[in-house]
Amino acid sequence: MAANDMRSVATLLMVLNFAMYVTLLGLSGWAMNRAIDHGFFIGPELKLPAHFSPIYFPMGNAATGFFVTFALIAGVVGVASTISGFDFIRTWNMDNRSGAVSAAVIAWTLTVLAMGFAWKEINLEGRNATLRTMEAFSIILSVTQFLYTVVLYG
Repeated sequence: MAANDMRSVATLLMVLNFAMYVTLLGLSGWAMNRAIDHGFFIGPELKLPAHFSPIYFPMGNAATGFFVTFALIAGVVGVASTISGFDFIRTWNMDNRSGAVSAAVIAWTLTVLAMGFAWKEINLEGRNATLRTMEAFSIILSVTQFLYTVVLYG
């Protein structure tokens, strides 16, 4: 009975995390696209600004580029983690558990890294509603991904 309950909780968390990671990917993809379209254009006759950053974003603050980059990476790894977890939950075979737990731990650590940059971005202020939504998703995902990892491991 307890194994069935753990399987149900793992399934619920997996579906929730998958939806949230896909949303995070969409939002961070939008931010990255906007940065590429509206970033610096350095021609041969122009010189780099004194405090040039290769991770320049036309919205947000100094932490935005790092946050968006790591949110994008965490989103991709998080989606891969849920796909790996789906195989384990489908069979509930302990031989598959180590791969699912490993992927979940890696996704969680990258999500916590993105969450750290989100906190820095919140601290610096000056961001739009989309960035605030991304920050909220990364903070919530760091908790739900941790719970998902614990349930898979337990």
